[in-house]
Amino acid sequence: MQSLNSVLASSSVPVSLQEVLQLLSKTCIDISGKLQQGSLAGILGMAGNENVQGEEQKKLDVISNDMLKLALSTSPSVRAIASEEEDDIVPANTDGEYLVAFDPLDGSSNIDINSMVGTIFSIYRQTGDQAATEADFLIPGREQVAAGYVLYGPSSMLVFSAGDGVSMYTYDPRQGEFIQTIEKVSVSQNTQEFAINMSNQRFWAQGMQNYVNDLVAGAEGPREKNFNMRWVAAMVGDVHRILCRGGIFIYPWDNKDPSKAGKLRLMYEANPMAMLIEQAGGKAHTHTDRILDIQPEAIHQRVAVVLGAAAEVETCLSYK
Repeated sequence: MQSLNSVLASSSVPVSLQEVLQLLSKTCIDISGKLQQGSLAGILGMAGNENVQGEEQKKLDVISNDMLKLALSTSPSVRAIASEEEDDIVPANTDGEYLVAFDPLDGSSNIDINSMVGTIFSIYRQTGDQAATEADFLIPGREQVAAGYVLYGPSSMLVFSAGDGVSMYTYDPRQGEFIQTIEKVSVSQNTQEFAINMSNQRFWAQGMQNYVNDLVAGAEGPREKNFNMRWVAAMVGDVHRILCRGGIFIYPWDNKDPSKAGKLRLMYEANPMAMLIEQAGGKAHTHTDRILDIQPEAIHQRVAVVLGAAAEVETCLSYK
């Protein structure tokens, strides 16, 4: 089995992008160390602040965000940073080649119960002779040169794509490195497993309610097969399960707050996860569009998400 550094060194990934990926992986190892300390280090609980989305921040939201921001800002290859926890973009090095967007700690509501969380990242190549602005980040997801996440669970796992399939790496604390454990990830076209927050069902569009009702009806219903439901309450955990054993993940539009097109952020969650799912043979859409084709309007834009097994995504989207 090869280390991340060895795999990258023998790949066609540009050296400058290799350096950014290595820096992200190293910083996520440090974040994993913080998470393992938990309450012993006094880092659990609320920070007493709200992020730009109006969500109350956990202490570890702030800590992990600051760790990534500091590390990436020191890289000569990084032109600017955008984070779910920052109001505005953070210019780094004007001569840098890459824009990096990230969710520093996805699923942070799980922290205090010692459950699954992760860091999601998205990388674009974009140069310029002036300091980057928000407008520079408004690039469709299909232009990503790399995307991935680090899952902090029973083991810490790095999953990423640089445009040539999806590979998985497991952190080996003895060596202090991520070791490749799956070279090519593939998502089955069909599934009998779905992930959705059923508590919002009454707020969904009628088509989505009909689709989920048919799943729940099982073998006695129109789908004529039984489905299992799973829900981690962290997108990174649900997507990881799909990449490992298939399924469909749905966070649909709802009318609870009609001013929001969806719950998940296009730049920090939907785009990077859509790249991974498509690179593994799945599909990723809103109710109307392929996620990677969406022209972003703002760095904190939200969208609805339906992703996973290609045939099941198509079936879901057929319910109007």
